[in-house]
Amino acid sequence: MSTFKGKTAIVSGAALGMGNLIARRLARAGANVLLTDVDRARIQATAREIRAAGGAARALRVDVRQYAEVERAAALAHKTFGRVDLLLNFCGGSPSRVFGRSEPFAQRDPALLEWGIDVNLRGPLYFCRAVFPRMIESGGGVIVNIGSIDGVTGSGAVEYSAAKSGMDGLTKSLAIVGAPHGIRAVCVVPGPVLTRPALAKMKTLLGRAAEPRELVDFILYLCSGKGAFVNGSCHLVDGGRACLAGV
Repeated sequence: MSTFKGKTAIVSGAALGMGNLIARRLARAGANVLLTDVDRARIQATAREIRAAGGAARALRVDVRQYAEVERAAALAHKTFGRVDLLLNFCGGSPSRVFGRSEPFAQRDPALLEWGIDVNLRGPLYFCRAVFPRMIESGGGVIVNIGSIDGVTGSGAVEYSAAKSGMDGLTKSLAIVGAPHGIRAVCVVPGPVLTRPALAKMKTLLGRAAEPRELVDFILYLCSGKGAFVNGSCHLVDGGRACLAGV
C-alpha cells in the first residue's frame, strides 16, 4: 500500500460508504486526498480524522452538477498538493431513494430524471474534464468511474440505470483520449454492497452482498502499479448477480 505515497487523489461522493472508505485507505497508504461531497460536515470531519492520524487531507463542498464547483476542486487539489494523480468518481445515487419518491416511471417528475442524469453521469464527466489537464501536467493518472449492476441489467429506476450504463462509454472514451498522456480509465460495477442494510436483500449467486472493503481493495489494485495494464475496461464485482437470469 506504500504505492500511493506522494500521490494526490480526488474522491467525489466521499461523505459516506465506499467513497469515504477509499479516501481513508488512500490517506493511510500515503496519498494526499481531497474529499468532495455536498455534505460539508461529514467530509470535513473525515478530513480532520485523517489529519489527526498523520495523513494529508482537505475537504471541499462540491455540487457535481455545477462545473465551476468541480473545476474549483481540481484547482484546489493541484494548488495544495502540487499534482493530481487519481480521480475516483463515487458521486451518485438513485433519485427515487435519495428523495423518497416511489411513483412509477410514467408519472415520474422530470426534475428527478434530470437529477439522476446530472449527478450520476454529468458529474463524473465534469470531474474527468477538470482533472485531465492536471493529470497531463503530472505525467499521467488513473480515473476510476463507479457504475452499477442496474446499469447492466436495467431496473425500474430508469434514469439511474441509463446514467450508470453511460459510465461504460465514458470510461472507454477516456482511455482512448488519455492513453497518449499516460492516463488510464477503468470502471468498476458493483452489485449489492453493504453500505445500506436494504442491499443485503439483493440476490447474488454467492448468496450475499459484498463488504465495502471487497470493492475498495479491488479499486486500490486498479489504481496501483499492479493494475498498470488495465485500461478502458469495466469490471463486474457483483457476486454473480448479473448471471441470475440464467439460473
